[in-house]
Amino acid sequence: MKLVLAIVQNKDSNRLSSEFNAANVRATKLSTTGGFLRAGNTTFLVGIEDDRLDELLEIIKANCQSRAQYITSPLSLDIPMDTHATQPVEIQVGGATVFVLPVEGFYHY
Repeated sequence: MKLVLAIVQNKDSNRLSSEFNAANVRATKLSTTGGFLRAGNTTFLVGIEDDRLDELLEIIKANCQSRAQYITSPLSLDIPMDTHATQPVEIQVGGATVFVLPVEGFYHY
């Protein structure tokens, strides 16, 4: 058995949750905040049998797309104000960050 931690962008979380339900995958959904963009994310905790791990990873991959987003970099006080420090910068967000951990024991009371 494995414990899968999947951190996804909020825009992908409802679609992924629906696909989990359709595939009879039980998941716990947590609201989380990323450290880099300080934006809302959703973290799914999924306990899955070893033989269904590839199926689960394919569901996540198919439903969590990376997309371009523009952010404005914060001002730094040690640079001249005439620079373009506040110009929007394109970054890639979304997709999924997935951790797969071995489970020593599983108990359901």
